[in-house]
Amino acid sequence: MNIIIVGSGKVGFFLAEQLVKEGHDITVIDFEDTALDKAYDTLDIMTIKGNGVSPATLTEAGAENADLVIAATSSDEVNMVCCLTAKQLGAKYTIARIRTPEYTESIVELKKNLKIDVVINPESAAAAEIARLLRFPAAADIETFCRGKVELMGFVLQEGDFLIGKSLMDLPPQVKKLDLLFCVADRNGDVCIPKGSFIPKAGDKLYIIGQPSGLDKFFRLLGRYTPKIKKVFLVGGGKISNYLIEMLRNMNIRLKVVDKDESKCREIAELFPDVITINGDGSDHELLEEENLQSYDAFVALTGRDEDNLIISLYAMQQGVPKTITKCNRQNYIGIARNMGLNSIVSAKYVVASYVLHLVRGMQNSQGSVMNSLHRIANGDAEAMEFKVTSSTRNTGIPLKDLRLKPDVLLAVIVRNGAIIIPEGTTSLEVDDTVIIITSGTYIMELNDIYLEDDISIATGGNS
Repeated sequence: MNIIIVGSGKVGFFLAEQLVKEGHDITVIDFEDTALDKAYDTLDIMTIKGNGVSPATLTEAGAENADLVIAATSSDEVNMVCCLTAKQLGAKYTIARIRTPEYTESIVELKKNLKIDVVINPESAAAAEIARLLRFPAAADIETFCRGKVELMGFVLQEGDFLIGKSLMDLPPQVKKLDLLFCVADRNGDVCIPKGSFIPKAGDKLYIIGQPSGLDKFFRLLGRYTPKIKKVFLVGGGKISNYLIEMLRNMNIRLKVVDKDESKCREIAELFPDVITINGDGSDHELLEEENLQSYDAFVALTGRDEDNLIISLYAMQQGVPKTITKCNRQNYIGIARNMGLNSIVSAKYVVASYVLHLVRGMQNSQGSVMNSLHRIANGDAEAMEFKVTSSTRNTGIPLKDLRLKPDVLLAVIVRNGAIIIPEGTTSLEVDDTVIIITSGTYIMELNDIYLEDDISIATGGNS
């Protein structure tokens, strides 16, 4: 596909990087030489210096023949006008990054009047992810499917966990009877779909998928059940914080927010009078002690600097705060953070990249099975996708044991008439099923891509 990205900041650059990997022709527009030089030197793309709102600049980038234009500058207004101009020039599809709450309240009218096909809000999406983690603090990562009927959670094995040293096929009966499946294992960055012979070790990050009730019972068996979070200490008062505060207040969670920018503190205090707001340096250990950090159920670091977020999150963890969540956009820092014990890392650009890749694959595959959602897990080395089985899906009605899937592909869950099915060898796909596919190192655009060319054979993968 021919894709134009306007804006080569953190989100724009990361989107270009991910889309290039999937074989798309990318053109990046920006007026900053530094941003363009980085994109040109690092990625196999075209770059154009100019204003993305300008018809001349968009024409030079080929907007009239573009399959997709993504406006991802730091200005909502520029992004909206860019989409309108691109559509008038002939672009087939437009995506605008719009972050201001006042605009999101009238998003339907904006999309219609400015010919925007899809609006993405990285800060709101990141806040929603943090809220999910606070709703279920035992997990390091949480993704939802089928409108909440299925959840995928990641957690890190600790010394003494009963899973350690035993193969997955030898798990205790009380675990085997739960409606869940071990779908991904991450051992020091080596990501795989575990088979029944896989033996977990301390430090492994495992991902399980299934019914929320089954996952809840599993964490209770593991001894990771934690009481409901009632108080959250938040450092950083930017856009993510504003969205998150609104979500947490609706969950009846009490909040204390610290930021060294007085204007941000004043804005939060005016918008949310019931939230305790402190104007101060959240990286100051003395301030954190004075504000009784140890008494809180969870700590969230949302400053504009990844380094500060990592350091203060480590401090909160050392002070015994049960749950810490850290905003971190630099990929090279994420591995370091997890090695230090910070397992709940949130990145707005990762959230947006997953959503855009889902949309792009859906545009490429308008005739095949419908991809409802895509989530990247295990630091982007694995993907979880939700598909709808249609009449064009091959091999419906054939038991899975008689099919051969591509390597590193797992058919993890089937939802049929509202019932959750963890597939076995005798299970088959049926039209109108919703299925969740897990992949590691294999590109899947539509449901038929899970099969090897010679479909009928013996299935591989899974925990049995």
